Amino acid sequence: MKLAEAFAKSGIEEIKAALDGATLRIYSCPQPQTPEKPVLRNGFLAEFVLGSPAFEGDTIKPVENPVLAKDVGVPLFVRATKPDGSPIADFSAGPGDMDVKLADVSCSTGVPVEITKFQIRPEKPNPERPLSPRDRMLGR
Repeated sequence: MKLAEAFAKSGIEEIKAALDGATLRIYSCPQPQTPEKPVLRNGFLAEFVLGSPAFEGDTIKPVENPVLAKDVGVPLFVRATKPDGSPIADFSAGPGDMDVKLADVSCSTGVPVEITKFQIRPEKPNPERPLSPRDRMLGR
């Protein structure tokens, strides 16, 4: 996971508290270098709003789970933002050793998307995704 600068020195319990009422947006596009940077190519797949509190013990509590996918794609990362839109963190998503696990490995428009596992691991960096030649050329 990549924490926003405002949360860089936060512990797990502080991050959990910051997620109260937060929005989780799932993307299928390349992840920006930091959570403060905008998502350039919008591969927006689905959105979850978290309850307040966002966790019951170690279990995340979205207001709705599942939600319906907005587009087709393979989840690559999840951006968490506070209710005011400020970034909290970017979490890895997908199969394997990722922060966020979904019930399915891909999303299709109108099909339910369900979070099955959510881990807060500040010490675990997100895997680096290969850049497309176009992104390399543009310095992204």
